[in-house]
Amino acid sequence: MDRRHFLAATAAAALTGVAAPAQAAPISLNELSRYLNALGSAEADFTQINNDGTISTGRLYIQRPGRARFDYAEPEETLVMAGGGQVAIFDGKSNVATPETYPLAQTPLNIILESNVDLARRNMVVGHREEGPKTIVTAQDPERPEIGQIELVFTGNPTQLRQWVITDQNGTETTVVLGDMTTGSSLRASLFNIPNEVRRRRGD
Repeated sequence: MDRRHFLAATAAAALTGVAAPAQAAPISLNELSRYLNALGSAEADFTQINNDGTISTGRLYIQRPGRARFDYAEPEETLVMAGGGQVAIFDGKSNVATPETYPLAQTPLNIILESNVDLARRNMVVGHREEGPKTIVTAQDPERPEIGQIELVFTGNPTQLRQWVITDQNGTETTVVLGDMTTGSSLRASLFNIPNEVRRRRGD
């Protein structure tokens, strides 16, 4: 699996388990922004569909603003962390203690992790449509469109984030499908502390 394509522009095949009725119109951008801003902490199992068709699974932790953690299940040896304004990708097969790092602000995932999500902001949303019970929003950083796009899939009654698709600057797509999400959890700060993870892996 190409980690650089996952979160160098980013970040588990179809959306499953959704039994919401069709809506007359897409969920409004203001409602979706309200939902994301209220999503303080969350965790869920995820399934990731990679651009080459391979599939990975794991557990996702989110602590807004600015923090996320993707714990991949075996046989993967990967951990992806967002915290302190950075994204770190630990690949146990090649860089056990020294991760690849990228500024979070330069990844599409920052759109849902930033402190004040405002999808109605001018030029951020480039697509907003309804497909049956799903509302699909395609967004990009208007100041950095070259870093790629994120397509967010929501259902309503109540509003829930179900899936996203990240397309990087090379056109490579990575899909993340979320299982049932638990919100309001008390998550340890260490889950998102990249320097601590580096020290732990080095045995410091």
